[in-house]
Amino acid sequence: MTVLLEILGALLFFALIIVSVCLHEAGHFIPAKIFGIKVTEFFAGFGPRIWSRRRGETEYGLKWIPAGGYVKLVGMFPPQVTRRHPNWLTRLADEAHEAERDDWTPADNGRLFSQKPIWQRLIVMSGGILTNLLLAFLIFWAVFGIYGRTGETTTVATVSECMIPASRSATTCQPGDAETPAHAIGLRAGDRIVSFNGTAIGSWSQLSELIRANRDGAATVVVERAGSTVRLPATHTVLNQVVNRLDPGSTVEAGFLGFAPATEIIHSGPADTVAQMWTMSKQSLYALVRLPVLTWNVGVDMVTGQARSLSSPMSIVGASRVAGDVAGDTRLSTGDKLAMGGSLLGSLNLFLFWLNVVPLLPMDGGHIAGALYEACKRGIWRLRGKGDPGPVDTAMMIPVAWAIGAVMVVMGAVLIIADIVSPVKIL
Repeated sequence: MTVLLEILGALLFFALIIVSVCLHEAGHFIPAKIFGIKVTEFFAGFGPRIWSRRRGETEYGLKWIPAGGYVKLVGMFPPQVTRRHPNWLTRLADEAHEAERDDWTPADNGRLFSQKPIWQRLIVMSGGILTNLLLAFLIFWAVFGIYGRTGETTTVATVSECMIPASRSATTCQPGDAETPAHAIGLRAGDRIVSFNGTAIGSWSQLSELIRANRDGAATVVVERAGSTVRLPATHTVLNQVVNRLDPGSTVEAGFLGFAPATEIIHSGPADTVAQMWTMSKQSLYALVRLPVLTWNVGVDMVTGQARSLSSPMSIVGASRVAGDVAGDTRLSTGDKLAMGGSLLGSLNLFLFWLNVVPLLPMDGGHIAGALYEACKRGIWRLRGKGDPGPVDTAMMIPVAWAIGAVMVVMGAVLIIADIVSPVKIL
């Protein structure tokens, strides 16, 4: 029964990913149709066709490689471009133009994507990524609002007696371990910290940042204990390896006091959901910048037989497998499973939003950047009293698109193999 639940959970999550991909493409497709742009294909997946059906001028269907999806907007590159200094790059761009001309005829003049006003092109290209952002918000709001999220408080749950090096696997104190500042000043479980170095404390995030930033400086802590305000003896925070907030799988050197906060279940509204998404966005952007390095590390760990980090990147296969593990875990309630699966799907949509914001082809952000550059160029020429400089030829970015596409294919292959051979285990 457990194995069946795992398989069904993985398949359901995979189907929801495909739905997210289709909704992303619909974010491009719907405004393109509204603005009269010719759209010839709407597919989930890449490669050979599994199934397709034509409705009007558009073919809808599924393809075998479930690595995303696309809508084919005719005339992504300007139909006519003047070449002042032909070279190898312009030849590549011209070949891209020639390939596009097979999809349109003179009767389609005025319906090409590149012929539309810049504001329409911006709406069409941003529609997909904004759909991912909206999906992430709605999913997280539902999870945080209905199920709730775990939040740290300013109340002390436990106090560590000694400093345990991050490199040591044992979690018990050993002879020679230094006493933590929190234990030395008599901080107790149940104390609520009301100020740190004279700053009134309103949240755990604020307190944590103050302690980290204090490094090995002097520290004065005031707590509320059994209804009374108690000023604890002066001390110093110490430098220690603590969890890196941008990359929870690594540590950074920062100030350390030596206690763990109590937690509570928080039911979020829209504002708190946005705040949590911003924190996750910073983590996503940090991971996105380091994605090639992180993927390399995954490959090395796989080859050398090292355990997979919980914060390592995953492919669609890996995410589906994790969802399957969650679905099959008998220790979790149905609510726990739905919340964990929803959070995983929300995180995926948020990451896809930031991935497609990257202002380089073949990402949506590359076309958005091209349209914005064209708007700026035309505005500058107009202010200088010059004529219309014409459209910006984004086909000149074809080599960049090829390079990024090749890197993404290689990284995707490494992650898929790793997700099969050495999957991430979160439970």
